[in-house]
Amino acid sequence: MSDVPKRRARTGGRAGAQTRRGTAVIEQMPWNPPVNIDAPTEPLRPEGVVAIHDGAMRILEEIGIEILNHEALEILRKAGCTVNGENVRMGRDMVMEYVALAPSEFTLTPRNPDRKITIGGRNMVFGNVSSPPNYWDMAQGRKVPGTREMCRDLLKLTQYFNCIHFAGGYPVEPVDIHASVRHLDVLYDKLTLTDKAMHAYSLGRERVEDVMEMVRISGGWSHEEFDASPKMYTNINSTSPLKHDIPMLDGWMRLARRNQGLVVTPFTLAGAMAPVTMAGAVAQSLAEALIAVVLAQIIRPGVGVAIGTFTSNVDMKTGAPAFGTPEYMRATQMTGQLCRFYGLPMRSSGVCAANVPDGQAMWETSNSLWAAVQSGTNMVYHAAGWLEGGLIASPEKFIMDCEVLQQIQRYMDPIICATGPDEIALDAIKSVGNQGHFFGIQHTQDRYTTAFYQPFLSDWTNYEGWEVAGGIWTQERAHHMFKEIVGSFEEPPMDVAIRDELADFVARRKAEGGAPTDF
Repeated sequence: MSDVPKRRARTGGRAGAQTRRGTAVIEQMPWNPPVNIDAPTEPLRPEGVVAIHDGAMRILEEIGIEILNHEALEILRKAGCTVNGENVRMGRDMVMEYVALAPSEFTLTPRNPDRKITIGGRNMVFGNVSSPPNYWDMAQGRKVPGTREMCRDLLKLTQYFNCIHFAGGYPVEPVDIHASVRHLDVLYDKLTLTDKAMHAYSLGRERVEDVMEMVRISGGWSHEEFDASPKMYTNINSTSPLKHDIPMLDGWMRLARRNQGLVVTPFTLAGAMAPVTMAGAVAQSLAEALIAVVLAQIIRPGVGVAIGTFTSNVDMKTGAPAFGTPEYMRATQMTGQLCRFYGLPMRSSGVCAANVPDGQAMWETSNSLWAAVQSGTNMVYHAAGWLEGGLIASPEKFIMDCEVLQQIQRYMDPIICATGPDEIALDAIKSVGNQGHFFGIQHTQDRYTTAFYQPFLSDWTNYEGWEVAGGIWTQERAHHMFKEIVGSFEEPPMDVAIRDELADFVARRKAEGGAPTDF
């Protein structure tokens, strides 16, 4: 499959879809972030929820979390925490008092207000793959370091697909740009190639402040308008076990002061950075997350915060991370129960351990994505394009994942479960009776184009039809779509004056040296 053949013309199926979509590369579902209409899967009984909560509280009360950022240490000390060196302990009453200040949902409003998203409640939003250092596509045929061009192409996919609702971190790390100015170039690309909610890496003062200023400029907001409600967000990870580092907390505090969105996601791999038991790993993850929630609420009561989960397991034979496993699914569901217990929004991920966009990649990612649905996750990171445990970004995988995301979106459409007279369809059943069929009756014809989910990537023809059309495998179809989407991509509109102001800001900050590095 390394040689990608050209697609052949077809008379039906996808050819018919092409007629319907006009000049668009694919016929996709409209922008419509899904609302989860299902009751969440809850593997824990009420006493199990209490037990894990108690475990998290005892970690905070008896063991403590290492806080390496001294500014954060001082804030927590003044608020009444017990500080011994860099170890911070706090009582459960204090934890719950500050957790209660955080809202159960908050919004992120990007430069295009039509792309506003809500984090919390029953809302679900999906984001692109973020932060892999490497890239793979079928033209390359191998894993290679990321470049700015690859990053831009993945950003174009981020903008193109309506089922991607926010732009996470760099969809691939462009290592051809020096780290001191990388954030400036990538944020300029992100803000001009997409109009969806933005992310800032909490990796030092300069990067955080630069990103906030660029996002502010992109929306034409004053500083007061920017601070009035969240326009962007950051995601930080703890350094498991039981530690938060200096730059992550620095960025966390800067965004908290300016009322921007906050997500804390401990990286607790059971058997490595957390107990081998899932209950223990979840309890530890929650303790690591809750101390960051408390810190944010001390700084700015009511600032929007979500708890993320990355709790999974390792391969006990090799120590390598595993994702999309039964344990990952249950840990995600368990974390969902605890997030509802605390009244906080939840983030999880669409992850896998596979190295290429093959069957393993899709069943592991599907497990991850459906665990997000089952858990009541609000914000799904890495929902499209993730490979090799987060070390590879792939455009083919991105497009294959978007097919699954669209199916989830359709799955949540209440119309499927509607039970009105038109849906019960007694007149239609009566007209057909026990002879004939439903294909040609008016009830079917009126709903012909909207009755069922229509895939843009899946091939529903039989083997002979597929063979006549060239015998093109899913990854190959995705590759062709990727090239077509990128080749025909049109940037979302941006006022010329704002674009110029962004470019001037980037040029000035580059001249000043950008962010300090040790190389």
